[in-house]
Amino acid sequence: MRDLNAPVPELVDVASDLRDAIDRCGYYPDVVTDSLAVAIAGEPIRAFVLQHEPTFDRDEVRRHITILALTPSRLIVGHTDEHAADDLIRAPYASTSTEAIPLNRVNAVVVNRVVPNPAGYASKASGGQSDPASGGEVVLTIGWGMVNRIDLEPAVCADPNCEADHGYTGSVAADDISLRISAAADGPAGIQQVLDFAAALSFATTSR
Repeated sequence: MRDLNAPVPELVDVASDLRDAIDRCGYYPDVVTDSLAVAIAGEPIRAFVLQHEPTFDRDEVRRHITILALTPSRLIVGHTDEHAADDLIRAPYASTSTEAIPLNRVNAVVVNRVVPNPAGYASKASGGQSDPASGGEVVLTIGWGMVNRIDLEPAVCADPNCEADHGYTGSVAADDISLRISAAADGPAGIQQVLDFAAALSFATTSR
């Protein structure tokens, strides 16, 4: 990971890297690329995350791809799913959706990490050699105010013998999209990619 005390590197356009990643994934690459192009609208891409998730539908495998792309002014979220033929569409088909969120709307960038062998972890920023992408998992949650999750639970007091009804307590959290990347499923490169994307998005929202 980048040293927090190091100067911010010059921003580059990684659009060609994103296209290469889509091609390597092999999941309807032209459909996915054209869908994203509508939302990106010619802006350069500063960072991206791609996650390909096969799911099981009875005895068949359905595929789903999620792409997060960061431009100088917006966060682009794209989803593509494949579907079996149905009564309306007689052949297998894909559905795509994209959302473009202005960076000034992004109000939460949450990174939850599971780090294996934490006792032996030494960050490179402190002169260590531990690779943050060598294992574990990362959950990246981004909120921009479209979806709020409310978690409620019965409220309790400090008296263990109290049987009074204290109502409920809870919290409201922004949870527009949550992406889980694990070293086991996505490889160390997937872990590093989502960490780099979270850092780029966090930096972009501080300078908006």
